[in-house]
Amino acid sequence: MRESVQIHATTTDEKMARRGKAPASRDIYALSRISGRRIGLLGGSFNPAHEGHRHISLLALRYLNLHEVWWVVSPQNPLKAADGMASFSERFDYAKKVARHPRIRVSDIEVQLGTRFTLDTLRRLQQRCQNTRLVWLMGADNLAQIPKWRDWNLIFETIPVAVFARPSYSMLALAGKAAHRYARIRLPSRSAASLADMTPPAWTFFHSRLHQASSTQIRAQRQRPGAATKG
Repeated sequence: MRESVQIHATTTDEKMARRGKAPASRDIYALSRISGRRIGLLGGSFNPAHEGHRHISLLALRYLNLHEVWWVVSPQNPLKAADGMASFSERFDYAKKVARHPRIRVSDIEVQLGTRFTLDTLRRLQQRCQNTRLVWLMGADNLAQIPKWRDWNLIFETIPVAVFARPSYSMLALAGKAAHRYARIRLPSRSAASLADMTPPAWTFFHSRLHQASSTQIRAQRQRPGAATKG
């Protein structure tokens, strides 16, 4: 059931937003209820966060005409093994160091909600963010493998989706099951500024400048003998 009572941002939150500072995570729902906000959601393990995540976020802010991008740090990705996964607090804290932008907010909303699957998170957020336009952001690698996600097609039916090119994945992703199923409702990237206002299913693909950063490669480099560690 959708919540009938709307809670507006506190005066403190509004002042923090105007100053470009993120409020505490417990207040993020209140801030989101400022009418008309357009927010991109970039979900993942962030194990670790890197410049590629920030690159996609900055592109989304620009091309999708968003007010903010939230990095939704997953407590434990159901498709990834726990072995080699840093603790949530380590991943969350490091993501805040990488984000370093007043309109990129690192969020622990899945911890607050107790959700593990993307569709559950989206539906709970929509219940709490009734005045907010949400867009799901992901790289081409995730578009290629999204049919492995639980209820993946319902994700497309629930929220507009923006996909960003990634090295060696773009052609595979655009030839994949998800891209084929929703090919007819794909929005040209030149019209993507209106994506947040569209009724799903609606999606777009950005053939944007590629960023080579990869969490897998970073983890491999950190595990090499003598590799320097970042605090």
